[in-house]
Amino acid sequence: MDEWWLVFVPDPERWGPLPEEGVLGVRDLPAAVAAVGLQPGDPVFVRPDFVVDPELLEFALSSEFHPLERETRRNYALDIRLLLTWLWRRGIPWRQATESDLRAYREFRCDSPLNPSRISGTKWDREASAFTRLYRWAKVTPRPVDSQRRADRAADARSSRVSWLTPRTWGLWQDVGLRGLSPDGTPVPGWDGRTELRNTSFVGFTLSSGLRRQESGAILTFEVPSRPLRSGSYCHGQMARALSRSKRDRTFYASVDSLRQVSAYAESERAWAVARAQAQGRYEKLPLMRLITKVTTGRTPTVHWVDRDGAPRRHDLSLLDWRERQWLFVEGPQGPEPAWLWLTEQGMPMLPDRWNTVFRQANQRCEQALLTPEEREAPRLLRVAEIRGKVPYATPHSMRHSMALYMLILLNELMDKKYGLTAADRRDFAQLYGDPWWLVKTLLGHKDVETTKEHYLRPVMHLQLESILACDTEDEHGDMDETKDLNGLFARLARETSGIQDIERLVEARPVAAAS
Repeated sequence: MDEWWLVFVPDPERWGPLPEEGVLGVRDLPAAVAAVGLQPGDPVFVRPDFVVDPELLEFALSSEFHPLERETRRNYALDIRLLLTWLWRRGIPWRQATESDLRAYREFRCDSPLNPSRISGTKWDREASAFTRLYRWAKVTPRPVDSQRRADRAADARSSRVSWLTPRTWGLWQDVGLRGLSPDGTPVPGWDGRTELRNTSFVGFTLSSGLRRQESGAILTFEVPSRPLRSGSYCHGQMARALSRSKRDRTFYASVDSLRQVSAYAESERAWAVARAQAQGRYEKLPLMRLITKVTTGRTPTVHWVDRDGAPRRHDLSLLDWRERQWLFVEGPQGPEPAWLWLTEQGMPMLPDRWNTVFRQANQRCEQALLTPEEREAPRLLRVAEIRGKVPYATPHSMRHSMALYMLILLNELMDKKYGLTAADRRDFAQLYGDPWWLVKTLLGHKDVETTKEHYLRPVMHLQLESILACDTEDEHGDMDETKDLNGLFARLARETSGIQDIERLVEARPVAAAS
């Protein structure tokens, strides 16, 4: 064997049954792991000779690595494992790797035609950050790689996760991928839509609010907004700092229509899943359950609960991360039920990363329905643009980017109506259109508007005046413009800008409801 391995410490409720005689001579493995200082989600590096590497165990517990977010620790550990394997196969101890070794590794990862799984500049920058932490902790000098050095950063780095779908393309993606409809809008025979309402409600709510996957995916039932704003079209809620990337509490907004979908899901699919789990005694078997007794409001909302042993506890609601939230239960009509909003068919909390599978399967259904067998033969990234343009492709983060684009367009339209500007006026008063960018930044929870522009709305930055602000129901010659409605405007932007998906030909062939 010449490959390094990774083992991640499981959450307490996911150890499963362990043999009474112990594992590998250790009678109480969870207690032994905790005694070392390892916590759920921590990586353990195992050498190709199946020995736990003590040095890298120290690194995993160090202040250089351990304070990172759990998902970041996981990603960095996976990156480091690949480097360790590459070096091991060449007989190079990782501490003795040189700059030339890391340059060779970078060339293999990014440029070598012998590597069928080459990575982007953005992915390399993340790997370089992981390696920099490892070698900085190990006090290796000179460092074989340093993410602060310009030469060790990719010049072509850009976010590969950025993608936009227009509202009607989201409608098509949901109809085909999540609702099991054929391209002509008729139900597909044999479609099994047991979780259809949950999945479409999640998409509608997240697309409306612009929340991240973890933020939307870990929301609790009593955190769902319920009080409409003065206009009646949106409700506002509070996002807990423990779930946000900025680690700050922030306000978010969701449309009333999307919240009606969530309510319908809670009263039907979710209620049925809870009832089945209660009937099967699934909740009673859980090793961890925190039954909420009350939630205080005010400046610092606090959750009060009792553990299995009846001991009362409490904690600031905004400081509960997604792992702790899955243990929270409320007393329902038929007994305890999860406070977590999105549940699996088994009535258990659906962890945020599980949504990746839902989106992947929906993308596959869209390909099956909208592409011919010959067109599906080539991997997606190798398909010509004409074939890729026939089928929508979405990820959980696409919803956030699409919401940003939609709100920018909508806010500019509202600015038009507020100031009564004509197409000629816009060119003279373009400075009035700085506000929509700032509003979108606020909705997304960004600290800096440049983050919003660079990473979320980069393809339309140059179009703010040329295309977005130049759209009107009449042009300068008095002729009606095709962008008199938002669908026409999005279609035009998609034709003029790369990265925006608008399935124009397919959408025009049949009516598709806009995404909620």
